[in-house]
Amino acid sequence: MKPNYLSELKKSNAALQTSDGRAIDVWELQIDATSEHLSDWALRFRQYYCSDSEIDFLRAGTGLTRSEYLTQLVFPDKSSAPGPGIRAGDFAELLISDYVEHLLGYWVPRGKYAEKASRDESVKGVDIVGFRLTDPSNPTPTDELLAFEVKAQFSGDKYNERLQTAVNDSSKDYLRRAMTLNATKRRLSQTGEHDKALLVQRFQNLSDHPYVYRSGAAAVLSDTAYDESLLQSTTKIAEHQNAANLELIVVRGKESMKLVHALYERAAHEA
Repeated sequence: MKPNYLSELKKSNAALQTSDGRAIDVWELQIDATSEHLSDWALRFRQYYCSDSEIDFLRAGTGLTRSEYLTQLVFPDKSSAPGPGIRAGDFAELLISDYVEHLLGYWVPRGKYAEKASRDESVKGVDIVGFRLTDPSNPTPTDELLAFEVKAQFSGDKYNERLQTAVNDSSKDYLRRAMTLNATKRRLSQTGEHDKALLVQRFQNLSDHPYVYRSGAAAVLSDTAYDESLLQSTTKIAEHQNAANLELIVVRGKESMKLVHALYERAAHEA
């Protein structure tokens, strides 16, 4: 089911191009910390870190309430570095995951957030992988894998090349996707989701079982960091390992870090 909050993600009329002439799609997240959709979003958001069916078992022995357990042991720290930056990065990845799944039509696994060894760290590997296929037991060359890299900037007044960094990291995904696919398959197998593990398995051998490999690079920015002229200075698209199948997007929003903190707070207090 499409999340309600995505009704507030609107395509902008901005027509941006990189210095290489590649189009950049711009989206606007028109939602704030008081939105009627925040509770529904927070409920979904919480499940990626700790399912409601597990939280009481996991917090048992800690002496913490549900809210305290999530705030102190699961969610990235609100104030001490690198916690706020990890919050921003996780938020941006989960936002683009919903974009890939519900607007582009791919299946996107999100189990990695519940497996963090430390709450204040990013998970290594490809940021987002999305899969589109009809039958994993009957692979066809039209099946698709989409690998997306996402960078966030919610602080500071000057844009700091987040889209360029996403493009550069996206090119590396061509080589590191095998490790991400293996980790994703293992995670699904361990949680008993064998049918989904088989969906991932279908994409582990490109040479023997060809498919369409697509790439994406996204910058999720606060309004203060959004700078059209600097975004259009993004370059080296032709050097990308998958340049012919590369999508570029930017999402801008108002008071983005305030929204991020409100979403984590709501997710904890409504558990």
